[in-house]
Amino acid sequence: MKRSPTVADVARLAGVSTATVSRCLNAPGTVRPGARAKVDSAIAELGYVPDGAARALASRRAGTIGAVVPTLENSIFAKGIHSLQNRLAAAANTLLLASSNYSLDQEEHEIRTLVSRGVDGLVLIGTSHRAPVYELLRRKSIPYVNTWTFDPRGPHPCVGFDNRQVAGRIARYLLDLGHRRIAMISGVTLDNDRASERVAGVERTMSDQGLLLQADWLIERPYSIVDGRTAFHHLMSSGPRPSAVICGNDVLALGAVFEAEAMGVDVPGDVSITGFDDLELASHISPSLTTARVPVEHMGIAAADYLISRISGRTFPERTELEVQLVVRETTGRAPDE
Repeated sequence: MKRSPTVADVARLAGVSTATVSRCLNAPGTVRPGARAKVDSAIAELGYVPDGAARALASRRAGTIGAVVPTLENSIFAKGIHSLQNRLAAAANTLLLASSNYSLDQEEHEIRTLVSRGVDGLVLIGTSHRAPVYELLRRKSIPYVNTWTFDPRGPHPCVGFDNRQVAGRIARYLLDLGHRRIAMISGVTLDNDRASERVAGVERTMSDQGLLLQADWLIERPYSIVDGRTAFHHLMSSGPRPSAVICGNDVLALGAVFEAEAMGVDVPGDVSITGFDDLELASHISPSLTTARVPVEHMGIAAADYLISRISGRTFPERTELEVQLVVRETTGRAPDE
């Protein structure tokens, strides 16, 4: 049986030391471009494939980072994961990705599976994770970072933003336009701290103005266009109509805009609609969607930088707050005359 090429074979063909080959594989940024090109050429010619198990044993690192996201159906998570993976790859790390489907049971299972595979670090979404998960990561000394959230006083490292504050800013913007009859189509808040924080932000801002987010004007739905449509139809078909509808994300908001058109409801003449995320489609529909722009690319990069630094023993801020911008477009306007 043909012998598999070794590091020594690569070194001989490239005319470099085995130490240089090792650095090219594990820390390519530390090798001069000329030497790195020779090693890459030799690897390609020989068909050399690094022995991951041996490398992990020698370095006590697997060179892999795990990430568990709530869903793979929402493009907003895909953009963040793309940036995360690119940043990790530049530091010779491989990303292992799993989805929890918004289930804490499934999330815990996926995290335990990733830990059993020997990941060097974990990227998580939000703060709603079971205590045994945090205990497992602490016991195994695996660095992790919560994303899509920012808590300056919390016990966990995080990269993200204050969901409550941003949702409150959206509500304040509508209040400043004269809206008092405000409804909300929220994501399902059970086991979802981002969704619950956004509801809390709207409620608090309205309460500061002596207003109440009525129970029958707060509808929780899964994040889908169909659910956004059905929720909006219910709001506009049962009794007095709100003059503004705050949606927990752009997917729900897009559904609301589409249903408004189907019902002959003028946006923003009859009702204003807002989203959250700033998906690419938000600026291309008509009317274009007023929303909060989440810096998902920066979030992925910052999460990668945190874990890379922790794994290599360098210091890095435990908490990084990112700016979320309110993007005003065509789906919002002044409140109609009462």
